[in-house]
Amino acid sequence: MVPPVDSSPAATVRAAPNSDGGTFADGIRSRWWWLGLAAAIIAVVLALLWTGATAVAQLADPGAFTRWGLPVATTIHNLALSAVIGALVFAVVILPKDRKSHRPHTGKAKVAPAPNVPEHPAFARAMTLAMVAGGVWTFSAIAVLVLTYSSISGLAVAGNADYSNMLVFFMTELPVGQAWLMITILAAVVTTLVIGLRNISALAVPLVLALLAFVPQALIGHSASSADHAGAVNSLFLHVTGASLWVGGIIALVVVSGVLGKITAQTLKRFSALAIFAFAGVTGSGIINAAIRITNWHDLFYSSYGQLILAKFAATVVLGVIGYMHREWIIPRLEGGKGGAGGNTRRLLWQLIFVELLIMGAVSGLAVGLSRSAPPQSRELVQESLSPAEILTGYPLPPELEFSRWFTEWRMDWLWVAFAFLAGAAYLAGMMKLRKRGDKWSVLRSVSWFAGLLSLVYITSGGTAVYGAVMFSAHMVEHMALMVIAPLFLALGSPVSLALQALTPRRDGSRGIREWILVLVHSRYSKVITHPLFAAANFSGSLILFYYTPAFKLAMTYHVGHELMIVHFTLTGYIFVQSMIGADPLPKRAPYPLRLLLLLATMAFHAFFGVSLMMATGLLNGEYFGNMGRPWGDGALVDQQTAGGIAWGVGEVPTLAIAMGVAYMWSKSDARETKRKDRAADRNKEAELGAYNDMFAQLAARDATTTNRGPALPHLPKAKHDAGQPTSGAPGAEHSTDVSSTKDSTEIGGPDTPDATQGEAN
Repeated sequence: MVPPVDSSPAATVRAAPNSDGGTFADGIRSRWWWLGLAAAIIAVVLALLWTGATAVAQLADPGAFTRWGLPVATTIHNLALSAVIGALVFAVVILPKDRKSHRPHTGKAKVAPAPNVPEHPAFARAMTLAMVAGGVWTFSAIAVLVLTYSSISGLAVAGNADYSNMLVFFMTELPVGQAWLMITILAAVVTTLVIGLRNISALAVPLVLALLAFVPQALIGHSASSADHAGAVNSLFLHVTGASLWVGGIIALVVVSGVLGKITAQTLKRFSALAIFAFAGVTGSGIINAAIRITNWHDLFYSSYGQLILAKFAATVVLGVIGYMHREWIIPRLEGGKGGAGGNTRRLLWQLIFVELLIMGAVSGLAVGLSRSAPPQSRELVQESLSPAEILTGYPLPPELEFSRWFTEWRMDWLWVAFAFLAGAAYLAGMMKLRKRGDKWSVLRSVSWFAGLLSLVYITSGGTAVYGAVMFSAHMVEHMALMVIAPLFLALGSPVSLALQALTPRRDGSRGIREWILVLVHSRYSKVITHPLFAAANFSGSLILFYYTPAFKLAMTYHVGHELMIVHFTLTGYIFVQSMIGADPLPKRAPYPLRLLLLLATMAFHAFFGVSLMMATGLLNGEYFGNMGRPWGDGALVDQQTAGGIAWGVGEVPTLAIAMGVAYMWSKSDARETKRKDRAADRNKEAELGAYNDMFAQLAARDATTTNRGPALPHLPKAKHDAGQPTSGAPGAEHSTDVSSTKDSTEIGGPDTPDATQGEAN
């Protein structure tokens, strides 16, 4: 029996098999970990000195403690948050939980947990890192909150009642204070959950909560005040999310390096796959975000702010080169594919990862220095000079809507552009893996998937998005397209089926993407939201709940509300289409007649909703659309009535196409059932038909016997019905019974069987 594993940091360090700590042959010893933090602190100090961001303020200076303490606290906060995310990612999707290898539980059947199975030391160390980093994240978030107020107010940190009251007002009333208060609460909740949870499914909850902490950070970031507010917020969110996954993964890899042992190669390979997408996201979003803040080449090369961006970009490229070396040279040798995994390979592996740790620490420090420095050109909006459209939407009023401008006006929503890029790349990777394995994948499904991604990009970034922000009718086009058109193509692409075929099942107890897909498909939540009745009710009822509640105003007023609207209606439409005509696995599918009935009910509900808008005499969200100040186009009420017609027409046509698809699938199902029965008949030489014919032959033979002898009365006793005759048990009754029985049967049955009587006469 294997003894239990002590997951404390000291125990895991002692357990690390490291014969020569100075050569990095068996991992990175703990005394080297802190150099990454030191590199970050040094980088942020140099960045602040280079840009002069810590100079004494002329009007209200909070003091040297705040000027220097806030960037340092922010650096520690960012690294701690990244460490929490990296540790949880390793625990949830990369590392095996137990020492004993086994197929992970996917939720399809209830399996009793194996008793007394010790945790894998790498998993235990990752969870220890998550707990320690979670505590640091919580306290550093509090420090950033207090120091941010000190920096904005120009007051030195104090402990008197007036300062405390003003700090409370800052946290509860001002957006920046509310954002950092939310981050602090999330940090405390995540840390508490990490301490108390060990179940892999449950650990996904604090991971999602930790990722949500980037939303308020993106909303209050430096670029959020630029002219392209939505683009800046989305690109910054993608940037910090990708950077934290990458940096946190390296931190977690360094911490567990000494106890990986035989799973070093597979761990590095799994993290490398994640790092590729993180690198692409960080690089692309960083370029976009820098382009929003720097508008010309001169500022990029000759301003201190632009020079820091160039240094950060150069360091990112170096990290990408090191990652390429891992994937193309080191991992194959660790797996034995190119010469075996000797001590020199392992030593070089951990040396490169240690260099990555130092570079990433420095890049994190540069990022904090950039966030504390002002861009060379401030493009912040001046409220007094804004038009009504700019006040309401954050953007100038677009030109008058013409047919061509549906395709020429663009405002990129980088969040959905990134989603389309990553989803398309993953789909292509799955197709290539199937083709390399010799399997085929439907071309029509592939075309449908990429058509759905392109339509999603157009709906969220093209003319529908630009004019949907200022016109109810264009907004309705965007809404209906999100609910029906894009989900129709995406569902027909069958991405879940492709993933289940392309991904290799894991057998070491860890959960990869394939295992998590199966967990979600077989979960109770999936059984509820994908149930045909719920999917249809959600698809139809969401219209009422959205437009006739404050949700409509929140979606049009706030950027986060708008993005949540896109997520909700896209997923709602996808689940509904998937339950009707999709090919991906679902817990329960409705029979074809019920599907057609639900589609007819949905069409009727859309018609009712459209007519209600067309006949309305009051504006929905009138303070928004009624105050847009458009000098062109119909008035707000007429435009709303036009939106009702669009909701009716645009919603009906795709739904009718789905109904035709259900009818076609129904006919194909019947044809398949007929072919199945024909093949079964061919295999057993039509045994069922032979048995059927034999049954009728036996019935015919029995009828012939009955015709010759007359019908018998099965309920009559063998004794004669005449009380004066002897019973069958009397002496000499056998002969008498035969004659009398035949006579009685003929007399009784004759009148009721004319055919038999006629046969006898003939």
